[in-house]
Amino acid sequence: MSDQRPPLGADEVLDIVDEHDRVVGQAPRGAVYAEGLLHRCVFVQARDARGRLFVHRRTDRKLVFPSRYDMFVGGVVGAGESYDEAALREAEEELGVSGLPAPTPLFRFLYRGAGGGWWSAVYEVRCELPVSPQEEEVAWWDFLPEERVEALLDEWEWVPDGLEAYVRLREHRDSAEDKKP
Repeated sequence: MSDQRPPLGADEVLDIVDEHDRVVGQAPRGAVYAEGLLHRCVFVQARDARGRLFVHRRTDRKLVFPSRYDMFVGGVVGAGESYDEAALREAEEELGVSGLPAPTPLFRFLYRGAGGGWWSAVYEVRCELPVSPQEEEVAWWDFLPEERVEALLDEWEWVPDGLEAYVRLREHRDSAEDKKP
């Protein structure tokens, strides 16, 4: 029997932004995706106490990139919500925790690719709490050593925006290392 439930979050209202990340309007998420309107997203790289990355496979009901793997938790920024508020909300929701420390903002970039375009704020957080990921959002999950994630980059089907954020984060960290005395 097929699942007749609608995709998750289609009615959630988002801010529409321009090429400079300025709010120019609002629309329901389903319309934003259907019309390819620029909006805002957050990507939070969560590590456990041992430094391993939280990796998961999205459910098949996700509006964008269903059933693909991701090395970030996160999602869209709601209308009137700040990037920082969305990063904490999304991380707590997807990891199934409360009391998470505020994720640390790292950088922003304009993603343009498969699925459309959106301003992307990248964060990191250490999660030492026991996680219980949302079953509606996460079909499978584990904490993996970064070396294992690197080995899987060419094997698994990753969400393209998360993969781009991951590559940019690696470059960001390499650049920071180069600047150390």
